[in-house]
Amino acid sequence: MSRAKKSKAVPIVLVLTILLAALAVVCFLINPLVIQPRKDAIARSNAEARAAVEKRNQEADIQYQKLLSEAEAKYNTPVNPAWPENDHKLDWEVVDLSQFPLQDQTAVHSSRQALMYNGMLLVNPWHSRPDDFNDSLVVGVNKAYKGDDKIQAKDNNVTLLPAALAALHDALMDAKAAGMEHYLVEEGYRTIEKQQEYYNKKKEKLSSKYSGEALEEATQKEVNYPGRSEYNSGLSFELRLYDKNDPDVGSPKYSTTPEGKWMNENCWKYGLVFRFPQNKWPLETSTDKSFKTGVSVHLNVYRYVGKGNAAIMHYMDFTLEEYIEYLEEHPHIALYVNDKLQYEVYRQVVGDAEEFDIQKTNTTVWESSLDNMGGIITVFDNTEI
Repeated sequence: MSRAKKSKAVPIVLVLTILLAALAVVCFLINPLVIQPRKDAIARSNAEARAAVEKRNQEADIQYQKLLSEAEAKYNTPVNPAWPENDHKLDWEVVDLSQFPLQDQTAVHSSRQALMYNGMLLVNPWHSRPDDFNDSLVVGVNKAYKGDDKIQAKDNNVTLLPAALAALHDALMDAKAAGMEHYLVEEGYRTIEKQQEYYNKKKEKLSSKYSGEALEEATQKEVNYPGRSEYNSGLSFELRLYDKNDPDVGSPKYSTTPEGKWMNENCWKYGLVFRFPQNKWPLETSTDKSFKTGVSVHLNVYRYVGKGNAAIMHYMDFTLEEYIEYLEEHPHIALYVNDKLQYEVYRQVVGDAEEFDIQKTNTTVWESSLDNMGGIITVFDNTEI
């Protein structure tokens, strides 16, 4: 019985084996017909995607090159084609534009009172501070900033106008980042009354040697007449070094220290200038300007004039007096640095008028300042353009 069943099972297995083999052959024959077209379709799709990406990249590159060309053309084109062309080979250059009006000129109404505190007010032995100067605007130096931003001052009575204080703060913060610390503001704004007190003391001290006009002249060589001192402007301050934990810090002469040298070399970048340069002081490259400033004693006094004015004064080695005189002769100038316009300066005569229209361009950043010589000096800032 078992042998009969076994003989029947053999053909069934054989049939199944043949069927499976046939199916395998069919799949083998059909597989290329199915898979290959799919592979071809995927390859075509990938190729089309790559072509599309390459096309977009080419279009983007063309647009970039166009924008780059436009930017370069704008950079190399004079702000005003009528202006004389600057020397492209010079790192720094001041171009006289006095024969050319302001471009796209507009006007803004203002007053001398509003422009008196912006930096260019000339105060020296020959030019008194205006009678309507408002000294209620000064602020305490050691109270204006807190924490790591705090500025050391001799005492709570040391004050400055806000513009000068802000410039000093920025300079001191960068000096600190460069490893220069321990600056102390020895003196800032002086009232007319305080200046009179200093003047009287010096005059009394010299009265045993001089009298009459000779006494006045001798006194004014050391202490400016009240109202004619830089300290009366609220825009000037004197620096020295001080560290309560190290008395030796303040012992060397300030101008010979790394801190003094850093400030004297870099102050112009913050709108500050060394006010009374003399021969090889404060720097070896300094020239004597006491005949212009009227001050022949060594004072570590800095004056806020604004970044544009300070940059030009630094480049041309001008004191405040020389710079205003230059602008009287050349009332419209431009400063180029590395072949790029940085500042445009325009001096406008307004006389003793209480109110007037400031002539300006469409430059976004600008500032005007009364110069105490019958004019206002407007600086147009192009450094961010």
